[in-house]
Amino acid sequence: MEMTFIAALVYVAASAGQATTDAEPFRNAARHGAVYILETPVATPGDLGRLSRAGFDVDHYGGGGTVRIYATGEERDRLLTLGYRVEEIGRQPDPPQYSGMTKGLGVYHSYDALTAELEVYAAAHPAIARLTSLGQSVQGRELWAMLITDIPDIEEDEPEFKYIATMHGDEPVGTEMCLYLIDRLLGDYGVDGRITELVDSTAIWIVPLMNPDGLVNGTRYNAEGYDLNRNFPAYPDDFDGTYFQGAPVAIEGRPAEIRHVMQWTLDHSFVLSANFHGGAVVVNYPYDEEPGIPSGSDALSPDDDLFKAVSLEYSIHNLPMYNSLVFTDGISNGSAWYSIDGGMQDWNYRYAGCDEVTIELSLSKRPSASRLADYWDDNEESMLAYIESMHTGVRGIVTGPEGEPVWAEVRVDGNAQPAYTDPDVGDYHRLLLPGEYTLTFDAEGYLGWIETGVVVEAGAAARIDIVLSIEGGEGEGEGEGEGEGEGEGEGEGEGCNASAGESSGQTTRLGDTTVLAAVGLFLIRGRRRPRLQLDL
Repeated sequence: MEMTFIAALVYVAASAGQATTDAEPFRNAARHGAVYILETPVATPGDLGRLSRAGFDVDHYGGGGTVRIYATGEERDRLLTLGYRVEEIGRQPDPPQYSGMTKGLGVYHSYDALTAELEVYAAAHPAIARLTSLGQSVQGRELWAMLITDIPDIEEDEPEFKYIATMHGDEPVGTEMCLYLIDRLLGDYGVDGRITELVDSTAIWIVPLMNPDGLVNGTRYNAEGYDLNRNFPAYPDDFDGTYFQGAPVAIEGRPAEIRHVMQWTLDHSFVLSANFHGGAVVVNYPYDEEPGIPSGSDALSPDDDLFKAVSLEYSIHNLPMYNSLVFTDGISNGSAWYSIDGGMQDWNYRYAGCDEVTIELSLSKRPSASRLADYWDDNEESMLAYIESMHTGVRGIVTGPEGEPVWAEVRVDGNAQPAYTDPDVGDYHRLLLPGEYTLTFDAEGYLGWIETGVVVEAGAAARIDIVLSIEGGEGEGEGEGEGEGEGEGEGEGEGCNASAGESSGQTTRLGDTTVLAAVGLFLIRGRRRPRLQLDL
């Protein structure tokens, strides 16, 4: 990956004596009027954390000592007062200019042109495509979402996936890559076996433009001046559990675009997702921030090895990314690059139980339109392979004794990050690397279940279907594994025995109190997923 820096940037004072700040933060504040895009050197990655805590909107750290910041005039002056010399490399608002065609692929689309293109795609492929709005932006523009799957009006036993692009309005390359992908999926369905299989087995959601006002106005921010990737609920200040566990949603008062995406996410059961940005070329995975971990240091999630694997599944097919001179193999832990507060990917993972990464597509935020086809060549296989990686690990359906789908928590022994079933069907899809695992299934009103000896191999996910017994009822729970080399194991548990069993594939039913003692679950687990009733 290419990387350029402005060599003329120098410190006003020697780094040892340079002023820093731990002043009262005003992070995540709205920025109005002129916004300056600045570059300045920093002495250490720790300086990035101090800048963020002081409220500065750090957008990029080059690894060679240069940081990019979006700042108001007041913030620019404050940086100078603190001892930094800055160089202005841009200024916003800077509305994009469109010349010639804004239809088809390989051109930048205005909001109106994008809307028209999406409507044409949906109308031309009614059997597998649905175009819906997640809600309106501050200035009344729709946040379009395209669903592509074989039976779009019926919930199926299949994982849900999402790509989201351009939550920063000045980073439109992701929008265009999403249009290319929509064109590929719809155009090659029924023709290309790989595409047909992917669409038949996956609910693929694509949101090409999360910040339409920012795109139209030519700014990073939404129409109220908020950075949409700094204003999602942050752990642990806004929540310390998951939606399933009843932790506060903390949606009130957030920017409209964020509220719509949060509502949509919590109304679905997304397994894997990615959001597209510009300004670097890298896949950035959780955590972006972990209390007590300084910016520039790894903040490891319980699924760190898994995140590295799925991130590599994207980067390895994108040669400029994979061959990066800045990021090993084109991937990075978010905090190790630079930490951010209120980011979307950490909220998705920690709160909604969806594995998400952030993908930076281009060093320039708006490269020449003549290069868009080249970016698609770099990213086409990556975008497809990343979706396909969701079909690994372990999957199944959790039902009650009458066959009713159950909203249940699925835990992996030794891993603190839970996954959840989709309450509409009862299906779960837990991404895991090859190995042998013990799974615990738990839902309110049902006896918990432990499944041991679950073997996950490379390739298609192992399948373990679970039938839970009702607490105080007569029946016995059971677990059953099946499929093509996908792991086996069936059996029945007795009473409240909390042991996980001694032989591969053994299952054990747990009583309520025993589950709490064994795996520390919450009393509010397993209810039907509530629909958020909010005035959005």
